Amino acid sequence: MTPMVLLASAIAGIVLMLVLIIRFKLHPILTLLIVSMFVALFAGMPAAKIVPAIEAGMGKTLGHIAVIIALGAMIGKIVEISGGAHVLARDLIARFGDRRAPLALTLAGFLIGIPVFFEVGVIMVMPLLYGVSNVSRRSLMIFALPMCAAMLTVHSFLPPHPGPAAAAAQIGANMGRIVAFGVPITLMVCGAGALIAQRMTRREFTYAPDIRAAISACEDGTFDAAPDVSAHALPSADPPGFWLIVGLILLPIALIMLGTTVSLILSPGSSYTGTAHLIGSPVTALLLDTLLAGYTLGLRRGWSFEQVSTVIGSAVPGVAMVILIAGCGGVFGNILVESGIGHVISGILRTTGLPALVLAFILSMILRAVQGSTTVALVTTAGILGPMISEMHANPNQLALLALAMGGGGLSVSHVNDAGFWIFTKLSGIDVADGLRTWTVLTTTLGVLGFLATCLLWPFVS
Repeated sequence: MTPMVLLASAIAGIVLMLVLIIRFKLHPILTLLIVSMFVALFAGMPAAKIVPAIEAGMGKTLGHIAVIIALGAMIGKIVEISGGAHVLARDLIARFGDRRAPLALTLAGFLIGIPVFFEVGVIMVMPLLYGVSNVSRRSLMIFALPMCAAMLTVHSFLPPHPGPAAAAAQIGANMGRIVAFGVPITLMVCGAGALIAQRMTRREFTYAPDIRAAISACEDGTFDAAPDVSAHALPSADPPGFWLIVGLILLPIALIMLGTTVSLILSPGSSYTGTAHLIGSPVTALLLDTLLAGYTLGLRRGWSFEQVSTVIGSAVPGVAMVILIAGCGGVFGNILVESGIGHVISGILRTTGLPALVLAFILSMILRAVQGSTTVALVTTAGILGPMISEMHANPNQLALLALAMGGGGLSVSHVNDAGFWIFTKLSGIDVADGLRTWTVLTTTLGVLGFLATCLLWPFVS
């Protein structure tokens, strides 16, 4: 096939993907599979090679991320059911004081956002925020906007969340390095978000009647309560300790960063290098943390082995679709490579003169804006840019920054075609216009800030 036909195949595939998702509301899994087969046929791939390419793309992607996403969800579920998220937010407010409560909740949002998926996190923390708003007699948006923005920032930048994990797998970026660069960048972006949100929430907001009623119904101290876990038939127990929750959230990050650091210090032939790789791998770090969370938040607090297993297992159905979406994104990326489209796009993008870092951000932001899903935006961008990035012969630090630049694009432009936009606006009680003026503007600003941070670091890792 000629380069023009291959390029037309890619453009037609992306247009078809957007039409199926936006116009027909087709599920992303079906959309990505249909588009992958369409592009393969349009590009002239031999029919006998299409299914093997689909299987290879799925296997290559899920081989890297399926276990990571599942283990991360298990940790998040244990923290959620045990009341750990409420303990974290409550104690941070107590330590920071009422005046700095928005900053405390932003930090809580960052920590909760590491093991808990964004949509689940918002649903978890909103009753807490209603209580804080009632007790402080301050507007709900003062607390909700920075905290929820912090959770979305973590969701876009850091593994084990599916978008960053899948993008890293597709371009061959080391997750330990992504965490090493991503944690300080994400903290900086979250801090900036708290300051920007402070200015955005100085005016009065009109809240929906049901949300006003929910806030008014919260009595003093309501936000001290842990979530209801009666549905899981768990024994009553005192809430877990603040530092225990912090330790469980930070332990896998510390192990991953430790493994990466030790691997850099030791010589490749050292007998300890393999051990460092094992301990510092995301799978090992998250597995150890899952077991530790099951013991400290479950067994030690009176849960039976069966109850711990039930809670851990209940996390899997919620992430199964997300895992498959990420895998189908890997299918699309592999079709682009196997058909030769990726190399054609790589050559065209090189002629623009734009650095790969800029292209990674712009492409992911455009895809995020037009179809809504952060995960789909990141895996599609990684698939399109994968061949170009492989030809760059980028070093491991550059690959990590490229993945983070994609995360900046995936964070940006959360608006009416994003499920997260509706979850935030409905649960915070604001109308669409206020959501666009605050949530959409803030997420876009934070995405740009995250991208600029990667640009500042790029010269030092080249």
